[in-house]
Amino acid sequence: MNRRASHMANYEMCCEIFNSCSNNQMRDISFEEVSVEDTDAYVRQMEPRAAIDKEELSDGSRIYHTDTAGLRKRYSFTPI
Repeated sequence: MNRRASHMANYEMCCEIFNSCSNNQMRDISFEEVSVEDTDAYVRQMEPRAAIDKEELSDGSRIYHTDTAGLRKRYSFTPI
């Protein structure tokens, strides 16, 4: 039986939700430890209707900028 090896990686995920109200420029920010094999699929599952832009940094971090009908979020995955 040929089983595909799982390559789960551990990340600290930071989710920032940008407030579009002109009188409130604060962001909602949450942190979570996640173990995922594919960060692209993970973000796509959480934001299935979003336009997504991805950045890959030299330290292995990945940043996803999402926009769903004007609601902007940023998901940052930092290896731990």
